[in-house]
Amino acid sequence: MNESVSVPAYPAIACYGLTKAYPGAFALNGIDLELPRGQIIGLLGPNGSGKTTLVKILAGLLQPTSGHVLIDGLEPGADTKSFVSYLPERTYFQPSMRVCECVKMFEDFYEDFDTGRALGMLETLGVPYRAKIKTLSKGTREKVQLVLVMSRHAKLYLLDEPIGGVDPASRDFILHTIIANRDPGSAVLLSTHLIQDVEDILDGFVFLGNGQVITAGDVHETRARHGKTLDELFREVFRCF
Repeated sequence: MNESVSVPAYPAIACYGLTKAYPGAFALNGIDLELPRGQIIGLLGPNGSGKTTLVKILAGLLQPTSGHVLIDGLEPGADTKSFVSYLPERTYFQPSMRVCECVKMFEDFYEDFDTGRALGMLETLGVPYRAKIKTLSKGTREKVQLVLVMSRHAKLYLLDEPIGGVDPASRDFILHTIIANRDPGSAVLLSTHLIQDVEDILDGFVFLGNGQVITAGDVHETRARHGKTLDELFREVFRCF
């Protein structure tokens, strides 16, 4: 008789006592957090709350001062970079690069990159394929980078302010892109302070303030319990921050 093998169900992200200190200040101060697979989670907080620091630690770009962080049961590093797709707050493509060269760079770097998906989204957005990055508007440059990040078949997408520099008319399209192009079962951690714009696509949320988790939970349950939108709750919680 075949015996069933128990496979540990690691959370998408787990932080235990996670701290990042700089001289005279804590960017993160004792974060305890577990985030599930298969959901879009909003990492929400005012500027300076520690959102970007946390995302960079998850992406393996910063080392914590103390505590532990695990992605799918692994410490951030070379192994996790193979299944974590990271969108930084600022674009990093060289201005002289063409859009097609950016696509080729992702194609060469990431085995899970879906070129057909990327080309389809760029065409839908009307991004000229051979245009140089420096000739594109700031919003269009951000769209290009988001398209490439979401064209990977990743387990976890880390999106740092994906709609911060995009005009309001394009935000709905970008949020739809995030929903429609993530792989089933993958998790999305979306860092932003534009709560009203993203609230409808979120499954869960984390309020981060002064480097600490203020509260976290399911969006729908929280709205029902408090009788107000997540944006209204955010404004109430952070009024004194």
